[in-house]
Amino acid sequence: MDQVSSGALSTPWQTGSQPSGTGPGRPTASQAESLDVAVLYREHHADLVRLALLLVGDRGSAEDVVQDVYTRLCAGSRILQRDSTLAYVRTAVVNGCRSVLRRRALARRVAITRTVPWRDTQDSAEQTAMLAEDRRQVLAALAGLPSRRREVLVLRYYLNLPVAEVAAMLGISQGSVKSATARGLDALARRLGEER
Repeated sequence: MDQVSSGALSTPWQTGSQPSGTGPGRPTASQAESLDVAVLYREHHADLVRLALLLVGDRGSAEDVVQDVYTRLCAGSRILQRDSTLAYVRTAVVNGCRSVLRRRALARRVAITRTVPWRDTQDSAEQTAMLAEDRRQVLAALAGLPSRRREVLVLRYYLNLPVAEVAAMLGISQGSVKSATARGLDALARRLGEER
């Protein structure tokens, strides 16, 4: 910022020299555009970070969102209109915050689906070891199934997809999905020594 105020980074039209093809003191379109972004940054950066902070809840993410908006603004070939640029930037910040919040919600959903929601207390070491052994046995039994049955069981019970969606993903009929599910569960029960 010291260089800007001292004139070290000032554009030719600011220092009084004339760029070729323009009148005295008149900036070219690219100079006016970069000037607008610099002025916009100086005048509104803090307000935009506060706006983002209110939406996303943490300063680091808020600063990242605003920085991304300014980066895209500088890198793009968009012609900036003096009267609508601030509204455009505010909208871009809000949209960036929405993206951050969507990613967080997705991460929370994934974390929740990987935990067991009905356990409220901490498991003992013995319970944890038993669960790990059970999981190992189920994974080994699942690995021993034919690939089609294994795929169907994983899609149906791990991802909780409906029969129609599994059929579309695998390119088979819904009847084939149902029979592969039934046969796969029977084979797992036999391998694990459980009676259905």
